[in-house]
Amino acid sequence: MLRLLVLAAALWSAGCSVISVDLSPRVRPLREETVEGRGRAKVVLVDVSGFLSDEAPPSLSIGSAPPRVPLLVRFREEMKKAADDGDVKALVLRINSPGGTVTASDILYRELELFRRERKIPIVAVMMDVAASGGYYVALAADRIVAHPTTVTGSIGVIMLTVNAEGLMQKIGVSAAAIKSGERKDMGSPFRALSPEERGIFQSVIDGMHTQFVAKLVERRGIAADTARTIADGRIYTADQALARKLIDQIGYMPDAIDAAKRAAGLDEARIVVYHRPREYRATYYARAEAPASAVPESLAQLSTLVGPGPRFLYLWWP
Repeated sequence: MLRLLVLAAALWSAGCSVISVDLSPRVRPLREETVEGRGRAKVVLVDVSGFLSDEAPPSLSIGSAPPRVPLLVRFREEMKKAADDGDVKALVLRINSPGGTVTASDILYRELELFRRERKIPIVAVMMDVAASGGYYVALAADRIVAHPTTVTGSIGVIMLTVNAEGLMQKIGVSAAAIKSGERKDMGSPFRALSPEERGIFQSVIDGMHTQFVAKLVERRGIAADTARTIADGRIYTADQALARKLIDQIGYMPDAIDAAKRAAGLDEARIVVYHRPREYRATYYARAEAPASAVPESLAQLSTLVGPGPRFLYLWWP
C-alpha cells in the first residue's frame, strides 16, 4: 500500500493522470470442500451460529479482510448451492445460537422447508452449546434433532424489550415532544411509559407470534397442543430434559448426526462437504462458517438490536 501511495504521489507531481483502482476486498463465491469421507454422494454441513438477524455481523478487522456477509444471505446461498447439486443426498444443520429476531428465525425455517420440498432429502439438526428460542425454531425444520449431552435448548417464546428513560430525562431537565398522527403512533417510545392499553396491544402481538411458535412445535414434533403450551413457557432445558419432553430425538455428537443423516439417505459411504469462501478455514466439520466476531462487539450488536430504534420482537434467550 505504501508503494502505491508513493507511486501515486510521483505520478501526480510529474503531471501524469492517476487511474483510480478499487483495492477494497470483495466477497468471493462459495467453494465446496470435503472434510472427510469418500464416494460420490455428499452430505452437506450447513452452519447456523450466533444472533439470528438479517444484518451483517460486527467486525473489528483491520486491513484487507472481506466484509462479513449477513447470515440470511449466506444461508440462502448455501441452500441454493446444495439444491442445485444432485450428488447432495442429505443435509446436516449445525446450530449454535440463542435465537434472534422473529423474522430471521422464520426465514431460516422457511428456507429449510423449501429445500426439503424441492430435494426431498433428509435434514438432521445437531445442536452445539446452545440452540434456544429462535435456534430451536430453526431446528424444528429438520427431520431429526440431535443434541450434544451439554446442549442447552428450549426457551420457547417471544420477548420484546423497551427502555423507559422518562424518569432520567426529568432528573436532567430534558423533555421530548412527539408530533403524531394517531394516539398510539409513538407507543414503545423510550421517552414515556407504556399505558396499560398499549401494553395490551404489544402483548397481543407477542401472543400471536408465540402461537405460531407453538404451532410449529405441535406440527413438527407431534406433541399435543396442551403439552406444547406447557413446555413453551420460556424455560430452558438440558439435553436430557429435552429428550424426555420429545423436543429432540437423540443425544449424541456430530458423528452421530452425520451417521443419522447417512442412514436416512440410505448411504453406506459419503463425503462430508462444507461450503466456504476463499481464506476461510474449514478443515473439519467443527470449523464455523465464518470466524466468530469477538465477544465485545457481538454483545454490543445484540444490545443495539434489543434496545435500538423501535421495539423488536425476538425469539431469543438472552440471560
